[in-house]
Amino acid sequence: MADLSAFPITQKWTPKDPSILQLFSFPTPNGVKASIALEEMQIPYEAHLVTLADPDVKSPEFLSLNPNNKIPAIIDPNGPDGAPVGLFESGAILIYLAEKSGKLMGKTATDKAKTIQWLMFQMGGLGPMLGQIGFFVKFAGSQWEDKRPQQRYVDEGKRLLAVLEQELEGKDWITGEYSIADIAIAPWLNALNFYGAQDLVGWSDHTNLVAYVDRFYARPAVDKAKNIPPRP
Repeated sequence: MADLSAFPITQKWTPKDPSILQLFSFPTPNGVKASIALEEMQIPYEAHLVTLADPDVKSPEFLSLNPNNKIPAIIDPNGPDGAPVGLFESGAILIYLAEKSGKLMGKTATDKAKTIQWLMFQMGGLGPMLGQIGFFVKFAGSQWEDKRPQQRYVDEGKRLLAVLEQELEGKDWITGEYSIADIAIAPWLNALNFYGAQDLVGWSDHTNLVAYVDRFYARPAVDKAKNIPPRP
């Protein structure tokens, strides 16, 4: 049995089976990246619900694993160097899981480079920009009278959607084969519906993206993982 006592987070979220990977998360677009990847790769894991409230994400226990106080985070008791390893940042977790399983990052070095390229596109552009749209449409920013900040992110969101729409022409998946890049991208595209922002960005005009998101959520592993850990 693996000993995870060196990880203080396990004092607040206690593993039932410390011999398998431990996921600390909430089903946001970033959070489900990890659960979807774990389901797709068939890696045994145990999920712990970490709410977005300060008593959870800013607790000393959670900060001991992720000082950036964001979900998701993982502990793999079977790390690559023979010892448990803790990780945060959803993109880093996706790359780690793909390398651990040998799945969903392509067959060649070129495939891997292209997959990471589009993963970084999501991490550095698509996710932050669509998240800002959500802030200004659904959350606190929606009350601001000055709509120039909102429009700045809507315009950038439209630009990024156009990049993806063009890239997906004639393809089912962003690099041709299903990969961790799709696991990163599709949940953020789906967030536009949650934010009530689809009309603002002209979502229905992006026929490749509409079909892409539908195709993604039709996958059994995605359907299972989209609410793991379950919302309270």
